[in-house]
Amino acid sequence: MKRTCFAVTLVVAWSLTSALTFAADDALSEIKKAGVIKIGTTGDYKPFSYKAADGTLTGADIAMAKDLAADLGVKADFVATTWKTMLDDFKAGKFDIALGGITVNAARDEVGDFSVPNVTDGKRPIARCEDKEKYTTLDAIDRPSVRVIVNPGGTNDKFAHEHFDEASIEVFPDNKTIFDQIASGRADVMVTDGVEVDLQSKLHASVLCPVAVKEPFTHFQNAYLLREDPALKAAVDAFMRKQLESGGWKEKLDAAMK
Repeated sequence: MKRTCFAVTLVVAWSLTSALTFAADDALSEIKKAGVIKIGTTGDYKPFSYKAADGTLTGADIAMAKDLAADLGVKADFVATTWKTMLDDFKAGKFDIALGGITVNAARDEVGDFSVPNVTDGKRPIARCEDKEKYTTLDAIDRPSVRVIVNPGGTNDKFAHEHFDEASIEVFPDNKTIFDQIASGRADVMVTDGVEVDLQSKLHASVLCPVAVKEPFTHFQNAYLLREDPALKAAVDAFMRKQLESGGWKEKLDAAMK
């Protein structure tokens, strides 16, 4: 009887393990069967993903997502998320891929696979142009008189709360207008991804400038967060490598930086 029970237990355990493995490894098949790939994006981060006033999504990663869907032979269905809720939404199965300037980090890597990275960047400060020589170090920013502004839930929020004890930190809910807060004098500085610093300096020419740091405060990569499935990762990685090698990604990013 004991041997029988042990054998049954092994069979059940193997069946459960196999079922879980199949569910995790079958994402690409499910996407192709449905004819749709669900893509989570915040729509508030130029130049990667941005929702215009008419609701149209634009940006380098949005263009990439459309091409990726075509490459897989399916339609792209964009699902709205936020930096604060992205991981929970992803774990809840609301989308197959998350993209739009997503930094590779351990917390995200625990719940999915990352694609080949398409951006290598680092955190840098942006401030009013008259202050571009003022906030060149973390110590120069971390003073009681300095007002740091961040968007909620993302890596900028995390970075600020990890590095600034003396400066005041304002969590501003609208990432689309957050740089206007600095331009208008309601905040002093934001530490964000270098590509965003460069773009927002262009969009707020002569008002906002990149702070003259010797080097970025951090170094990181951006990639696409995928459901765990070797086949899906292989397909997205192949697409990404092709875009990087052909110049397709650079072309999309350059267009979005204007």
